[in-house]
Amino acid sequence: MSDTTHLLIPYAASASPGCQQAQQGLALPHLDRLLTRLSPRPEHSDTGEETSFSAPHERALARALGLPAQDGRIPWAAWHRHQLGQPLDGEAWAFVTPCQWQVSTDHVTLRDPEQLGLDEASSRALLAIVAPWFAEDGITLHYDQPTRWLASGPLFANLATASLERVLQRDVRAWMPDVKQARTLHRLHSEMQMLLYTHAFNDERSARGLPMINSFWVYGTGPLPAPTPSAATAPTVLATLRNAALNEDWRTWASAWAALDAGPVADLLRRAEGGVPVQLTLSGERNALAFRSAPRTLAQRFQSLFRPQRFTDMRNKL
Repeated sequence: MSDTTHLLIPYAASASPGCQQAQQGLALPHLDRLLTRLSPRPEHSDTGEETSFSAPHERALARALGLPAQDGRIPWAAWHRHQLGQPLDGEAWAFVTPCQWQVSTDHVTLRDPEQLGLDEASSRALLAIVAPWFAEDGITLHYDQPTRWLASGPLFANLATASLERVLQRDVRAWMPDVKQARTLHRLHSEMQMLLYTHAFNDERSARGLPMINSFWVYGTGPLPAPTPSAATAPTVLATLRNAALNEDWRTWASAWAALDAGPVADLLRRAEGGVPVQLTLSGERNALAFRSAPRTLAQRFQSLFRPQRFTDMRNKL
């Protein structure tokens, strides 16, 4: 159940020069007014690096749900299966996304799976092709969505993996799991590329003008802790900045921010002004900053009139 009094906004800022330029003319009046009414929550903020396997908004959401938030080991797949009411059988789980790796002389780039044109029938057909290879290494694959399967097996119990969002459109080599812990996955990557390169599955896709699928990405690994988290009211995650940020389309990103400010952020401001306790979490690619409404002293109120807390003053902290 989403909590409309707690908004979590991923990709609120970026250190990218294009984003920095887009922010210069970005006016977010409702966000600025809201921030003057909120107090920082350092204990719920998060500090990381752009090279962290788990993005700051993922770590923030995991903490809100009561899930482990260790970098690269947030058990999103097990949590997803639990939310569906499906048995976990005491296993560690992972997401597996079929994808295309574009290989050049100095990069191996993971293409966005949503651009591959996979439907349920073709995804299930591909799963049937590769499942026996995974099974030989104790990994069982289960269909979930066209661009995402579930996998279970002991390999995922303590394996840190980079989230799909971290590696989209980037060189996968910087985001591969530790070789010593993931020899099996590294070998499976090589085997899948050899298997699928000349497979009839890809021949048929090529005949229809669809991109080749030659690899996969594993993420969201781990078992659910015991006892299972109760899933207290989760924040509302506003993901409308995501695609523009990942594609570095900063003009679209700025327009999406303006729409968020005029919509959900303005609604949260009205709640705060009406005396409803509210929370806000802003996340970039490194850090997440948390805020909440809390009683303020007269001195704090007076100070906010002359030194208001604005998004422009904190965006470089994200």
